[in-house]
Amino acid sequence: MSDAQKSAIQELLRGLDAPDGKGDVVSRGMVSDIFIADGKAFFSLSVPAAEADRFEPFCREIERRVVSIEGIASALVALTAEKAAGAPSRSPQPVPPQQPGRPGQAIRSGAAPAGGPGAPRPATSKPGVPGIDRIIAVASGKGGVGKSTTAVNLALSFAALRLKVGILDADIYGPSIPRLLNLKEKPRSGDGRMLIPLEAYGLKAMSMGFLVDEETPMIWRGPMVMSALTQMLREVEWGTLDLLVVDMPPGTGDAQLTMAQQVPLAGAVIVSTPQDLALIDARKGLAMFRKVEVPVLGIVENMSYFIAPDTGARYDIFGHGGAKAEAQRLGVPFLGEVPLEMVIRETSDAGRPIVVAEPDSRHAAVYRDIAARTLAEMDRDAAGGAKAPAIVFE
Repeated sequence: MSDAQKSAIQELLRGLDAPDGKGDVVSRGMVSDIFIADGKAFFSLSVPAAEADRFEPFCREIERRVVSIEGIASALVALTAEKAAGAPSRSPQPVPPQQPGRPGQAIRSGAAPAGGPGAPRPATSKPGVPGIDRIIAVASGKGGVGKSTTAVNLALSFAALRLKVGILDADIYGPSIPRLLNLKEKPRSGDGRMLIPLEAYGLKAMSMGFLVDEETPMIWRGPMVMSALTQMLREVEWGTLDLLVVDMPPGTGDAQLTMAQQVPLAGAVIVSTPQDLALIDARKGLAMFRKVEVPVLGIVENMSYFIAPDTGARYDIFGHGGAKAEAQRLGVPFLGEVPLEMVIRETSDAGRPIVVAEPDSRHAAVYRDIAARTLAEMDRDAAGGAKAPAIVFE
């Protein structure tokens, strides 16, 4: 029936004049592929970024009309940015998503998570995900520290320890998992309701990057990612997993706080580089997880040092040992240091991370050691032996 519903939606759109007065959006190629599952219709309109405010009420009107089609219970129409002025994007990036369960009601720009960042969390507000034993977040206080590369190599290291592992790319602003795992397919729905995750190297993976072009720019108006994250987490056939690794967005904004408050995280791994500027932001990340009562499993120092391949000389390009010293100062575990190596970058860019590309290398061994320490910390926390870190701002 979905084909007939898609045709009905397209006919509806052909009968509506766009707010810019240039005709209907279908004939102008502004409408993305229409996805329908479990009575929910999702598609996007590609518009110039400057026209977003003008088209937003139009999207809400479309949503109200689409639910009149037989079999459609709710609709979500998102705005996307064009790659170039006047040229519609063939692979749109939806923005902004809506609050779950409230079609036609956009989230206000700047809206804070319910209860505020420091509000107590009743256990019932964070239901688990069926089939998933534990969920951990890999986070950073800022971008550019190698968080996603660390997350995917850790996930692969957990899998090497004979765990059933999945990875969720929660960085909707800049998804990296499709490139890191060389996944280019589109997810499909087996029963018309739940999405089937893609798989690579034994990992089950889900990312907004599977649905959009990696070069499509974003036009978000604040922390409005929770609806998309909730769907990728709870409306995906993850099956039975021992561990789900969540590659968190960088920073400590509303999106990160909301994710930490709503998802039952078993703990968080903080990734930082050695220099003081990165450590300041890492400290903020630690403070954020402490506020929402998520255990900090430890800190990873990425790009810790560089060994010149021609001379074997060691260079501490970003300094060295800063993350370890910070972990000791804050009373959290230090999970290990990852060197700055070309082969890690090359294998990541090629979509074959070092843990699977060169499993016997010393670099892969570093990630496996970090994974083993992370598991040990999770077990210790589960046994009630964790001590909340003392966050000190100077």
